Amino acid sequence: MKSFLFAGVCAAVLVSAVPASAKMWTDYAPQKGYWEITYVKVDPNKIDDYLTGLKSVWVPGEELAKKKGLIDDYQVMVSATPLSGGANVILCEHHMSFASMDPDKARDQAMEKEMEASIPKTKSDAAVAGFDKYRSFVGDDIYVPVDFTK
Repeated sequence: MKSFLFAGVCAAVLVSAVPASAKMWTDYAPQKGYWEITYVKVDPNKIDDYLTGLKSVWVPGEELAKKKGLIDDYQVMVSATPLSGGANVILCEHHMSFASMDPDKARDQAMEKEMEASIPKTKSDAAVAGFDKYRSFVGDDIYVPVDFTK
């Protein structure tokens, strides 16, 4: 009787566990562009210092990338649980197209020159050297957003 009951339960689980497979362009559609996410672990007592440094060094570079049309959005997020052990700050950039990864010598050199004019290399190098004392990169991912069809 127990083996009959067990077989019945197994059959019921198999019938109810038939996976439904989603189809791209029918159930969801990938969107143009991608989010590049950089995961950073910052000493919890240095997060304010890190954010201040990002504002003076990283944000101007993001604004320049927006101005040049390489990205259309960026943001920084801080974990509500900074002591959890993993990344506690993430840096996000939305690139409008994978074409933004293509090398472009003239564009890249012009952007570098413009950045150096707005933030002297000595200031930038000093900020990064300070960062290295209390932060480490945990990872970097690229995500493509999707919309679910109605």
